[in-house]
This record gives sequence, structure tokens and C-alpha cells, in this order.
Amino acid sequence: MATGIGLRFYAVHTLGRYFTLTVRTHQGQRVIEAGPYRLVRHPSYSAILLTFGGMCLALANWLTLLTIVFPAIAIAYRIRVEEAVLLDALGDDYRRYMGHTKRLVPYVV
Repeated sequence: MATGIGLRFYAVHTLGRYFTLTVRTHQGQRVIEAGPYRLVRHPSYSAILLTFGGMCLALANWLTLLTIVFPAIAIAYRIRVEEAVLLDALGDDYRRYMGHTKRLVPYVV
């Protein structure tokens, strides 16, 4: 859980002023490829899933796995929405970035 929480703070800190709770872009925004964004496009969401996974392990109860289902569905939807907005706003730069990074897990997904 601690690793997930730490990764989330690192991802948010790396985005700086570009981090928002709503899906939008800023004028003059560029593609961020520093920090955890070197390896994955959505490290903040990876961190949330890692935190929930850690919670499942900490509670040592298979039923807690159900608690990760709804956040995973919501995150999958939000990723699609975010990527559409970023492609629209950042165009080819974001498309190139998508070509060499995975969404959530480096080299896998």
C-alpha cells in the first residue's frame, strides 16, 4: 500500500501544475515524459490500483479483491477519456508518446 501511495504522490508532483481532478488540458501544455511518466502514461492510476492491491494483501481476505473491481472499471473508463482529450490537445506529440509507453505497467499493459 505504501508503495502505491508513494508512487501516486510522485506522479502528481511530477505533473505539477498540469495535475487536475477533472479531465482538461492547459494552454501551452506539453507531454510530460519525466519521472514515472518515462515508463507509463498513467502512473497515478497504476498507483491507485497498487494501493488497492496492497490493501487486499494486508487484509488477507480474498473478498477484498472485490474492492478493486469498481476502481479498475472507473480507471479504465477515465483513461480512455483522458487519452482522447490529450490526443486532441497535444496531437502528434502525445501519439508518439503513446507509441513508446504502456498505459499502466511498464513493458506489459
